Amino acid sequence: MDKYLLPEDDGLPARESGDWVKEKLFYVQRYIDIFETAMRQKSWRRRIYIDLFSGPGKCFVRGTKEYLLGSPLLALRTQYPFTDYYFGDLEQRNMDWLIERSKGSRITQNHIHPLIGDANLKVKEVVKDIQQSDKPYIQGVGSCLNLAFLDPEGLELEWTTVEALGKMKTMDLIIHYSQSGLTRNLDRYCDIVDDTIIDRFFGDRDWRNVYKTASRRREAIGVHRTLIDYYKAKLGKLGYIVINDQQHTVREPLIRNSETNTPLYRLIFASKHPLGNKIWNEVTKKNYYGQGNLM
Repeated sequence: MDKYLLPEDDGLPARESGDWVKEKLFYVQRYIDIFETAMRQKSWRRRIYIDLFSGPGKCFVRGTKEYLLGSPLLALRTQYPFTDYYFGDLEQRNMDWLIERSKGSRITQNHIHPLIGDANLKVKEVVKDIQQSDKPYIQGVGSCLNLAFLDPEGLELEWTTVEALGKMKTMDLIIHYSQSGLTRNLDRYCDIVDDTIIDRFFGDRDWRNVYKTASRRREAIGVHRTLIDYYKAKLGKLGYIVINDQQHTVREPLIRNSETNTPLYRLIFASKHPLGNKIWNEVTKKNYYGQGNLM
């Protein structure tokens, strides 16, 4: 296999990460593999992978010489590749390195669509391009099946981006919920008059009352459980299947700092089809270390 698609130093720059990134990539890779294996024989003209915070394609574990394939390369080298890929990054150099690495895959370059700039603006180009080819052809079913991995470093992901993607008929989402970033800033931004980065993350200011109410009650489930339920309720309004009861809930794996054990972020999954939730729960039943995950 081409060196660019192997988890090793290939001579190009890579992003530095903590070793906890292994768990996130474990879940993403498993979902991509099962998603594409199950859907490749269905009647879809295009099966599209979207990664708006893609980075250079590889990362290395801080303090070691261990290299890992990032989510874009995992999607490119899956056994049954997607038909099209939309990769986005704020920096041109990251995209140049990713495109160079992508040349080692079986995907021709005209099926890889690079986007340079703010993901919250570039998403409009992605949606427009997909919608132009997403024409109903079988009893109203669209011709594009889509999976978007939205994985910023912090709170850069805005609700408008999630909403733009979520309004499409067939769009599974894996969303980075920055628990540590919110924890550091909830009190700071809760009473600011101007719009804040948290307002843009949730898409409104109603989160402020949700947070204040949960804080006053000192609810056992914690403020993040309440805020995540609020976020998922908004996903429900876009047509996603949102289940919050104990028996049928969809897992939200919590990624922790392996050195301090403090929570970093959760992965929120959303699908408009029950099969998506079923696959995600199977994927996240055990973590990277083989330990069982609770609901």
